[in-house]
Amino acid sequence: MSIDPDLVSDCVHCGFCLPTCPTYVLWGEEMDSPRGRIQLMLQQLEGEPLTPAAAGHFDACLGCMACVTACPSGVRYDTLIEQTRVVVEERHPRPLPERALRALVFGLFPHPRRLAALKGPLALYQRLGSPLLDRLPGRLSTLAALAPPVRSSVPLPSSLPALGARRAVVGMLTGCVQSAFFPAVNAATARVLAADGCDVVIPPGQGCCGALSVHSGRRAEAARFARGIVDTFAGAGIDALVVNAAGCGSSLKELGDLLADDPVYAPRAAWLASRVTDFSELLATLGPAAPRHPLPVTVAYHDACHLAHAQGVRSQPRDLLRAVPGLTLLEIADPEICCGSAGVWNVLNPAPAAQLGARKARDVLATGADWLVTANPGCLMQIASGARTTGATIRTAHTAQVLDASIRGVRLPRAP
Repeated sequence: MSIDPDLVSDCVHCGFCLPTCPTYVLWGEEMDSPRGRIQLMLQQLEGEPLTPAAAGHFDACLGCMACVTACPSGVRYDTLIEQTRVVVEERHPRPLPERALRALVFGLFPHPRRLAALKGPLALYQRLGSPLLDRLPGRLSTLAALAPPVRSSVPLPSSLPALGARRAVVGMLTGCVQSAFFPAVNAATARVLAADGCDVVIPPGQGCCGALSVHSGRRAEAARFARGIVDTFAGAGIDALVVNAAGCGSSLKELGDLLADDPVYAPRAAWLASRVTDFSELLATLGPAAPRHPLPVTVAYHDACHLAHAQGVRSQPRDLLRAVPGLTLLEIADPEICCGSAGVWNVLNPAPAAQLGARKARDVLATGADWLVTANPGCLMQIASGARTTGATIRTAHTAQVLDASIRGVRLPRAP
């Protein structure tokens, strides 16, 4: 894959992207802004060598896509950074420690069974207490600090019938991090879908969708994962594929592009991509079927970047939350600035990620809300971790958990 020169030339360097870019906000460095990185892309097209400094500026991008929303010229920076990261992976020889870290990250996070196996040692570590944190080598301490409290798995059936009249048949992606560390979110998602009239198909043994890989320039690896998702859902007789993790949803909606050159998978991938929908999108389209009971809580809603910027889904989760009797919805300052999670960016770049996480946590705490609600497991972990660095705690929940509590008439459980 190469960088598309036509997309590069769309940028007029107006600077509207600058205040929305988290790395530019942190460092004020032109080459760590979207238009600065586009200038570096142009240099690559003109034959300049890919220097370690240039690769570092590309690596530093969170891929949050806030600049795509802000750009008045419609520059497809999302496509450009993905193309560029493939070039970086092909041409940039990384130092051994960095290669080892990336091998650990991509050998672990896209594999649900490996993540599940990690829960036992992590639970033991959490019981033994935080003093051990300083003794963990390197980035392992970052992983341990980000991890939510380990909870018991919540078994899901392979299918769940609609309660009342059936309005749709939907597949449900269980995800990697979501299934391992936020099983209660998946259980709540399935219950809400069934309560609002969906037959829910939950194939066991699902693999990774490829989101982490495609966002990191590992395109061949992402395509392998994506083929597995196509095999799992394309013949499942579903009207829609529901996703409750923002990063996964944004990648799956581009599944047709990822597998466009695969003559065997391209037609099915395009078909499945056209049916991918975020949990809140589907419910907003169907409208409520199950009664909502009062839930007297104050909620601050955080826009996950790959839901708001990459998928353009902003009003639907807010409308669903506002429809809950007794719930008060509050907005967070500077919502366009990423929390610093960005897939595995917070593991690869722990220091700036911690700054962004603490900033977001302070903005959430300033609302005075009882709960932080968002639609992505990485955001839930990152903001909760950011709050801990400021000496505070934040009660966090996924949108599905709020709706589930209201439908069932129970108290809101804390994620995970």
